[in-house]
Amino acid sequence: MLKGRRTGPHMSSVVVPAKAPNTMGPKEVELILVKEQNGVQFTASTLVSPTGQTHPSGEERETWGKKIDFLLSVIGFAVDLANVWRFPYLCYKNGGGAFLVPYLFFMVIAGMPLFYMELALGQYNREGAAGVWKICPIFKGVGFTVILISLYVGFYYNVIIAWALFYLFSSFSGELPWVNCNNTWNSPNCSDLNDTLLNDTHKATPAEEYFERGVLHLQDSAGIDDLGLPRWQLTSCLAVVIVVLYFSLWKGVKTSGKVVWITATMPYVVLTVLLLRGVTLPGAIDGIKAYLSVDFLRLCEAQVWIEAATQICFSLGVGFGVLIAFSSYNKFSNNCYRDAIITSSINSLTSFFSGFVIFSFLGYMSQKHSVALDKVATDGPGLVFIIYPEAIATLPGSSVWAVIFFIMLLTLGIDSAMGGMESVITGLIDEFKFLHKHRELFTLFIVVSTFLISLFCVTNGGIYVFTLLDHFAAGTSILFGVLIEAIGIAWFYGVDRFSDDIQEMIGQRPGLYWRLCWKFVSPCFLLFMVVVSFATFNPPKYGTYYFPMWANMIGWCLAISSMTMVPLYAIYKFCSLPGSFCDKLAYAITPETDHHLVENGEVRQFTLHHWLVV
Repeated sequence: MLKGRRTGPHMSSVVVPAKAPNTMGPKEVELILVKEQNGVQFTASTLVSPTGQTHPSGEERETWGKKIDFLLSVIGFAVDLANVWRFPYLCYKNGGGAFLVPYLFFMVIAGMPLFYMELALGQYNREGAAGVWKICPIFKGVGFTVILISLYVGFYYNVIIAWALFYLFSSFSGELPWVNCNNTWNSPNCSDLNDTLLNDTHKATPAEEYFERGVLHLQDSAGIDDLGLPRWQLTSCLAVVIVVLYFSLWKGVKTSGKVVWITATMPYVVLTVLLLRGVTLPGAIDGIKAYLSVDFLRLCEAQVWIEAATQICFSLGVGFGVLIAFSSYNKFSNNCYRDAIITSSINSLTSFFSGFVIFSFLGYMSQKHSVALDKVATDGPGLVFIIYPEAIATLPGSSVWAVIFFIMLLTLGIDSAMGGMESVITGLIDEFKFLHKHRELFTLFIVVSTFLISLFCVTNGGIYVFTLLDHFAAGTSILFGVLIEAIGIAWFYGVDRFSDDIQEMIGQRPGLYWRLCWKFVSPCFLLFMVVVSFATFNPPKYGTYYFPMWANMIGWCLAISSMTMVPLYAIYKFCSLPGSFCDKLAYAITPETDHHLVENGEVRQFTLHHWLVV
């Protein structure tokens, strides 16, 4: 912005915009500088580009304080607990280093293109997951689908962070509580660490009993129909998590962008420290060799490719509306292409790096108990709340290492939870404009509601509710949501017009490779994954406990409730539009900014060229 500078007592200046800016793109604005001195006016004009911080509604939209705030937020969200407890185990189980072949293949043809697509979509339209669908109104239901999925995930994901906080508090003791069997929660089935208990399937380790009996109190529940009341210890930890989330989010990206400086960087510091300690342990090298051992024959098995594709779908965080929400706070001219490459690559490298940390300790456990590595290798919560704490408990200064490890888990979880919450908050306040003025209250409403639902997961039988939510909340439904999103953008909005939007932002049109991936490869990949998800579905279970039919029905209702938003909103939108069937269809699939063209009979989607162009 040009500013007049007073050079004398009789000089005045003012800046007058000669042309109102177009908030849908970085159009040039002519500014006229008018100066008056001794009764004579001098004028000068210049063309400048707007900063791109204006919301399409005409309101000023908040932007990230610094570019690094955005990058750290995206990395912090995408790099979560699954990078530590899921990828290394999949790599070991599916051919070691050979697993990287299908993993990187699917990353290149689907993961990165979808990641890039969501960042560009949010940045250009500068709205949340629902508001961006002004580009094709009939598809707005998919925005509500991903918002609901993020909300559902928050119901149980915060509980994992509460567990980590509980473990962190328990680590501030002279002797870790999961070292021996002399505690009130232990059963006669418990066997101390020094025994070769891993060879005896009828025995339980102190770490296993601490998690299931000392933390969860699973022994006091007969199943999901016998939950009991919330346990005050876990409820208190959950409340602390909710308070931290609220004060990280209540002021928007200006506050959350500062929190991630700690939560997104701390895991890398801790992982490096744990690796340096892990490689010095006996048996660590054997564990790392097993992690990296290459068995290319495993690539002939379909299951290996399916698991690699599934890991790509869920590890990058596509489809939760978080990437759209985060990028909507970018400046319009931000290079989202470079951001997509950097952040998605860091996510995959973190997964690979964490494998060295995990398997150095698993190799140590394998040698210490004289058992095969596959006896101690596992994934999921059991890895970070049973196996790893058990390994840490055998080290000198175990309490210090436990504190370090659980701080890492906390920071890994917090920024991912922040991302999910921000998706819900941004998506809804952008859709319902009156909420903009009440962001603090609305954020409080969302986090308190999440807390109240999460209380079911901290009861005696809470692990059963947790397992049910984990199984159904973001499985098939998230794949379905991303599939519809990809079809809506690449086919109905048009990959050519989407590419024009990106060129308008960064000055460079996406190459043919990206356009082919968006239009053909990624939708086919996602359709395949949806079919596989249904075909390979297995009812949830926890240990030897199988859920009753009514619980599975509730789970499916949860999954379907988010997916049905797509057809329900499409029907509502179609019926609410005026005119004949063709008019309704034209308005429903044409960007809102082009509705005047529909009145003139100019509908791009009704031409063959629109569907064939790449």
